[in-house]
Amino acid sequence: MIDYRELRARRDEIAKNIADRNMKVDVDEAIALQDRRSDLMKTAEELRAARNTNAARMKGKMDDEVRRILIAEGRDIKDRIAAVESELEEIDKSFMAIVRQIPNYAHPKAPVGKEDKDNTAIKYVGKPPVFGFKALDHVQLGEKLDLIDFETGTKVSGPKFYYLKNEAVLLQMALENYAMNIVVKHGFTPMITPDVAKEEILEGIGFNPRGAESNIYTVEGTGTALVGTAEITLGGYYSGETLDKSALPIKMTGLSHCFRREAGAAGQFSKGLYRVHQFSKLEMFIICLPEDSDAFHDELLAIEEEIFSGLGLAYRVVDTCTGDLGAPAYRKFDIEAWMPGRGEAGEYGEVTSTSNCTDYQSRNLNVRYKDDDGKSKFVHMLNGTAVALSRALVAVLENYQREDGSIEIPAALVPYMGGRTEIRR
Repeated sequence: MIDYRELRARRDEIAKNIADRNMKVDVDEAIALQDRRSDLMKTAEELRAARNTNAARMKGKMDDEVRRILIAEGRDIKDRIAAVESELEEIDKSFMAIVRQIPNYAHPKAPVGKEDKDNTAIKYVGKPPVFGFKALDHVQLGEKLDLIDFETGTKVSGPKFYYLKNEAVLLQMALENYAMNIVVKHGFTPMITPDVAKEEILEGIGFNPRGAESNIYTVEGTGTALVGTAEITLGGYYSGETLDKSALPIKMTGLSHCFRREAGAAGQFSKGLYRVHQFSKLEMFIICLPEDSDAFHDELLAIEEEIFSGLGLAYRVVDTCTGDLGAPAYRKFDIEAWMPGRGEAGEYGEVTSTSNCTDYQSRNLNVRYKDDDGKSKFVHMLNGTAVALSRALVAVLENYQREDGSIEIPAALVPYMGGRTEIRR
């Protein structure tokens, strides 16, 4: 949530940012509700003061007629307070509902655009492999090598669920341990987080747990939902707390299952493991001082690059456009790895993202620190994918396939594979 005290002063800037993000939020309605809310709060305070005055007068000596008048006045004030507070409660709900829809401010250098095709590639690393044979996609490879079973996953759980089998299980665990070692080396505290979070934590992070557009599975009747990323549970870890400035930055990395409805997600590149309802992911999360967040954003991206360059994969870094940022993000970088099975000749596909959310999430979650001047201020929060295991599997299987149908294990993963250097049927 943005600082709603800035609504009127930064009205035009906020409206332009909403338009640049291809969103629809009525800023003027928010300002009108804010004004009405302010008037009602003032009226309520005046009525409470009148009630106190009335109560004080009732304590003195007076004749019966004056007492009857004061009693009547007291009842009237009480009724008026109840009416004002009732209206204030409704106005406050409407105001907060619309304010929460207003996205974070965007970084001045974030490309302006409506969708992912408007993202800007800012860096290319490595060369995509050139095969002397027709490359298979990971679905075909998984079937031939008995690594992935989509058919039984659909029978048991429904579409976009799957079973990993044989060396694919070992490969996922190898990726998990490989990435974890790198992240911990950079000072992150490792955690295995809950797979369920309260709806208010999801909303605080910026996920909508309800409605047709929600990407979240809610747990009926509990006020909780399955998490779509450990960003939710890591971000909620310090909710409602005021942190010591000396304790910052706080670096956490969380391993969790991730559950996503993927409502409306379709297309030729959504098949197989690329877009599924359940996967595992290692997420990085940083809580820091506001003046340090840009530098930590660069650090998160560098760690992601270290992980994927270490796997010997060709990739590009993308500066995400305003329309593809997501409401909490001030700026976001994606890494897209080369995937030979996408399209006729292969294409880049997203494997990580890292976002600087500034104080947008910490305002919702009420996470602050006490500054040197004694004032309580909101921290900045950042997140980054260390490895989304399903998509990393796609990239490894497709890039390391051989003409004879086997798959080479990337050198960086061999120590985590019990010495295995290849996968064969």
